[in-house]
This record gives sequence, structure tokens and C-alpha cells, in this order.
Amino acid sequence: MKNMFDCDLFIIGGGSGGIRAARWASQLGAKVFLCEKDRLGGTCVIRGCIPKKLMVYASSFQKTFKVAQHYGWTLQEAQLDWEKFNHVRHKEINRLEGIYENILKNNQVHYISGQGILKDPHTVVVKGKAYTAKHILIAVGGWPGRLLIEGADLSITSNEIFNLKKQPQSLLVLGAGYIGLEFASIFNELGTDVSVMFRKEFILSGFDQDIRNHLQKEMSQRHIQMLSKRSPVKIEKKDNTFFVTDDQGGVWSGELVLMATGRKANTDQLNLTALDIQTNSSSHIIVDEKFQTSCPSVFAVGDCTNQPYQLTPVALNEGMFVSEYLFSNKNKDKFDYTHVPSAVFTQPEVGTVGLSEKQALEQGLQVKIYESRFRSLKLSLTSFQEKTYMKLIVCKKTDQVLGCHIVGEGAGEILQGFAVAVRNKLKKSDWDRTLGIHPT
Repeated sequence: MKNMFDCDLFIIGGGSGGIRAARWASQLGAKVFLCEKDRLGGTCVIRGCIPKKLMVYASSFQKTFKVAQHYGWTLQEAQLDWEKFNHVRHKEINRLEGIYENILKNNQVHYISGQGILKDPHTVVVKGKAYTAKHILIAVGGWPGRLLIEGADLSITSNEIFNLKKQPQSLLVLGAGYIGLEFASIFNELGTDVSVMFRKEFILSGFDQDIRNHLQKEMSQRHIQMLSKRSPVKIEKKDNTFFVTDDQGGVWSGELVLMATGRKANTDQLNLTALDIQTNSSSHIIVDEKFQTSCPSVFAVGDCTNQPYQLTPVALNEGMFVSEYLFSNKNKDKFDYTHVPSAVFTQPEVGTVGLSEKQALEQGLQVKIYESRFRSLKLSLTSFQEKTYMKLIVCKKTDQVLGCHIVGEGAGEILQGFAVAVRNKLKKSDWDRTLGIHPT
């Protein structure tokens, strides 16, 4: 049976989920082929998490320099060499792409450059050549979407923002999800005049309300203009300036317009209809608890599916799950999405795990809220007035910590440790018995 096919597993997509699935399946004894139409590494490495975090680091130095002066340091005026920064950032991305290629080589995964197109339940065509497989895994990720408004193509997305030849003097961000807010923070800290337009009253839909309130206030105090309860209806360009008209008749301008209003599944070129693979309204592939599509031989993981989290660690573990499900007897249970931690690399950062206060109440739980707002010791010698915010949601009945939410410097790093505690259902009394480190 095994020899009927060219391989045991054919993976379409060389991002986090696809490469992890390929490596894991190969180590479990499977013969694996993988194709990628663009660059190995996917959204995270090439046009997402990694280059964005490098931009976060670059932008954070400006504040560091200012804080240092309050501590007695005498510094010459700092200036970012945008061209040099772009060069070293692209060099690092190229290095990481090479690591991903070596992962495939070292694990005897046959790599094919090109777009994979489904022909039948066991055949994928790449550049006119057909490859047969016992199982097919789709891991093509997501792609930025644009609003269907006049002049939408005049805006850039999170893909193009990494290739700017120069730093813009002004930036208008459309959308207040984590992607839009992260880039708003980056460019604001670099000295760009930034405005954010969004249709709701508060930023970061889906996050705990107190987190949303606190971050919005802090970002406003850092001179980011928050244009709430407004939706863009038209984008125009006059000379070297873009103008966005909102649904209230307001007109806002910027040297660049970043559209960060959501992402869609990158599934348009797969020929899913040939296999009657079901998708939802945003083109995300519908999968069951084993990541199996409506075509039994075809599986899908990561941002191209209808699963709840579009996060790199989630895609990595989904890829491992599928490989173990297909080629070992280790993993027969459904994937566990309980207490997935996440971070938003705004300035200040957000770290969160577990339930929000609203989610806990919607589940009928009675809760106690513990929260703290404070100015960090590091800023005590400075004129900076920003506040760190921390919040715990605790079950009244069991004393279990249901959620932990942080806004402040290093929130993502701090939250990672707390995620272990929330994941393992520790009680508030367990946290209280743990001695703190002073001064932190």
C-alpha cells in the first residue's frame, strides 16, 4: 500500500506549521514532500513575528536613551539609519530562512519550490508535475485582507511595511487589532506622527476590557491619535499625501496608510473546490478535532483553518499533532486549546492567558478581581508617568486563577511563566505562598 504513492505525506506550505509537521513526520518514519511557492519560514519568519519584533527592538531604544539621561548619562542626539537597519534585518531573515531549509535537508524532506495545486484526494501538482501522497497537509497560512472601499489599493499592508525605503513622517493606521497597534507603536516610538482609525470605541477586540482601556490610554499619552468609532470609506492620493475619508465625513491624512483590518486564509490558489473541501466565509478551511478536512485524505493546520488561534506556537503544535496522529499511536485525543498565552508587542506590551473577566462571567462563574496599577521603579528617576497594569481573574468558589493579564514593559516575558501556573490550575493561595523577588 505504501509503495502506491510517491510519499506518505505531501505538505503544501513551508511556514511554521508545515515545516514542523514535515520534520516530525519524517522522524516518525514517513516519507515527506513539501512545497512552498514563496520563501521558507512563512508569515512568522519572513513577514511577521520575527521582522516585526526586530522593529520593536529598534524602536524601543529611543525611550531607553531618554531614560538614561535622567540617570545622569550624557548622550549625543541619537538618529536611526533606516537603510542600515533594513539591511541588517533582511540579513537576519535570510539567515533564518536558511535554517529552515537545513531543517528539511537534515530530516530528508524532499523540498519542491512552487505553488501546490490539488488535483484529487491523493495528488498535488507543482509547476505542471504531479506528486501522489497517501495524505496531504495544507499549511498555507494567512494573508492580509483589504476593506472593499474606494482607493483601498492605495494603502499598504503588513506585508509591504517591511520593505519601506524610508521612514514615513506620518502614518495613518486603519484597524486596531494587534497588528495595526504594534506597527502604530513601532513608528510612533521612531518619531513618526501616527493616527489609528477604528470602528469600535476601544482597541483590541476580544481582550479583557480593562486591558483595552489601559493600553488605549497609555498609547494616547504617547501621542498616538486614537480615532475611535470611525470607519474608512475612501482613500485618495494628492501629490505625496494620502487622504482617508471616514463615515462621519472626517478627512485624515498621512504620508502612508497601513490597512490592518484583518487577515484571510491564503487558499485561493489551492483548487479546493476540486475536492469539495469546505471553507467558511473568509476562505478558512473547516477542519475537525483531528484537523481533517471534508476530504478524508486531506488535513490542514495553522492560520488557513477555522481554528481559534492564529499564533505561531499553535501552528507548530498543530503540525506535530497531525504527524503523530497519522504516523504514530501517541496522539489520539483532540488538540487542547485551553489557556493559550499570547502577547501584543505594543509599547507598552500586553501579555495575557486564560479567561477575561467577561468570558468568566459568560460561563456563569462568580469571580474575584485582583488588580494593580503602579509606576515602575525604573521610571522613578524620570519624568515618565506611564503605569503598569496587572489583573487576575479568580474563581470565588475554587480559588483557581482563571486568567492573568498584564500591560507593561516585558509583559510577554513575564506572562510566559504565569501561563504555566494558569495552565496547571493553581489557586490564588498558591500564588500568595510564592515569595516574590525584590526589587522587581
